[in-house]
Amino acid sequence: MDFDKNKYKIYDWKNWINIHWMINPGLAINELILGQKVPKVYLEDKTSDKPRIERSFVPCPHCDKMHDGRTWSTQNNTGFKNWFGLYCNNCGEIIPCLMNVGTLIILTLTFPLWGWFRKSLKASWLKKQPQRFEDIDLKEIKNPFEGNGWIRIGLTFGFLMFIICGIIIPLFQKRPMDIELILISIAIYILGGLAFGYIMKLFMNKKGIPN
Repeated sequence: MDFDKNKYKIYDWKNWINIHWMINPGLAINELILGQKVPKVYLEDKTSDKPRIERSFVPCPHCDKMHDGRTWSTQNNTGFKNWFGLYCNNCGEIIPCLMNVGTLIILTLTFPLWGWFRKSLKASWLKKQPQRFEDIDLKEIKNPFEGNGWIRIGLTFGFLMFIICGIIIPLFQKRPMDIELILISIAIYILGGLAFGYIMKLFMNKKGIPN
């Protein structure tokens, strides 16, 4: 697909945000367990004065439809469970997505366990998708970063990272843990989560400058 570069800023695998998604091994949890996906290409309307979250679009390479980026959101109950990609509710095809390096490694190592069932799993998943997108109302979606929303999002992210990096990984590695170390880790992940939430608030709420 060709895009008007005067109108849209194009985000693909070369953008630093997407590079972070691909190389941060912790985000494999988002992909494998939560089913959260990032499209290979998405666009930002540079001619609109709306917040970035409201002027982001995901093009479908199969039918050329420009989807509002909020189509796949937690408020619509479509932000997760997208294990095979982002479903296009216009043509029924799957919009290609990036893959985290941790996800790739885990899927490769466990392929003998799930590879035989991939087609049936995908067919079952795809059959359920139309119903998930029947009642989407973009007008009712609120900006999750407005007000104190960024705090909730940041603390949730920090909590997940603490569970994964501060508890699960050390247990697998059989590293010694004590109360003092756990308390320090909690403080670090709280601060880190809040920093993440605030950065996302600034990024997603940034308004464009109309031409």
